[in-house]
Amino acid sequence: MDRLENELIKDIGEERYNHTLRVVDTAIKLARKHDIDLEKVKKAAILHDCAKFPGQINWLKMARDFDIILDNYMEYNQDLIHAPLGAKIAEVKYKIEDKEVLDAIYYHTTGRENMTLLDKIIYIADYIEPGRKFPGVDEIRKETFAHLDRGILLALDNTIKFLVDRNKLIHPNTLKARNFLLMDLNPKIKEDIFL
Repeated sequence: MDRLENELIKDIGEERYNHTLRVVDTAIKLARKHDIDLEKVKKAAILHDCAKFPGQINWLKMARDFDIILDNYMEYNQDLIHAPLGAKIAEVKYKIEDKEVLDAIYYHTTGRENMTLLDKIIYIADYIEPGRKFPGVDEIRKETFAHLDRGILLALDNTIKFLVDRNKLIHPNTLKARNFLLMDLNPKIKEDIFL
């Protein structure tokens, strides 16, 4: 892991690396609570932002160079590109072969419908790591450690409200993740849909 960490610091810079370490710590705490493979969690957490290079980076060009097919939402909101690009860099540069780890990196900004436990942990650890300071984060942290899915639902709701308030596009994966969790947590919604 030392070589990986040295390369990562070189690639993303000290500040982003410190964020990454806080994500790793948060993810490990959640992993222990939910009895999931710690090595997978550590790999996905340490590499989740491996494409967040400092300075002005043309993520769109890099994605094209790696033959990553982006949807229109990512082309429009280029802040989202670092996630699929990061999954590709984790695979190519850092030699990660585990699809579950790569998927957790790929979906850590948007979430997705029917997330795996690893997806959920990386998504929410990035969202609630101790360096994050925004209205509602303490409530989301508390809920996440009490009930993972409800914490993620709060995070998704908060993200959607934030984007709506700023007249920004909402990636469909975020909406699908929210709706899936909402139906999963509230079986009555499923019943109403199919009546």
